[in-house]
Amino acid sequence: MAITANDVEALQTYAEGVMGRADHHAGNVKGVALALLGAFIWRGDPDKIRIRSRQGAPANMLWVNIRGKTYVFAYNHQTEEIEIRDRTQTGAVLRSFDDIDTVADIEALFRAL
Repeated sequence: MAITANDVEALQTYAEGVMGRADHHAGNVKGVALALLGAFIWRGDPDKIRIRSRQGAPANMLWVNIRGKTYVFAYNHQTEEIEIRDRTQTGAVLRSFDDIDTVADIEALFRAL
């Protein structure tokens, strides 16, 4: 089940969860996670950001529509990267991110979406 992130409070709760989990097992995506959150807000279609929910709390998966197209962002535990997938959680991996990626890399990618 997903919740719609149409307010700052929902996004803040999601961000707190992502950053907290990153402290425990995903330290190499903490910086890029913050940049991606900013990109979701910047380019995401209004009322089209959805956060996966698990047991009533936000989980590590987020759907965002950009210019009408759906992208899924999820943490891959094997590669320790955040992936952008085409349309669904099992869609083709379009790009992977970790803290090697710069803010300029993220900005260029989201500008092109």
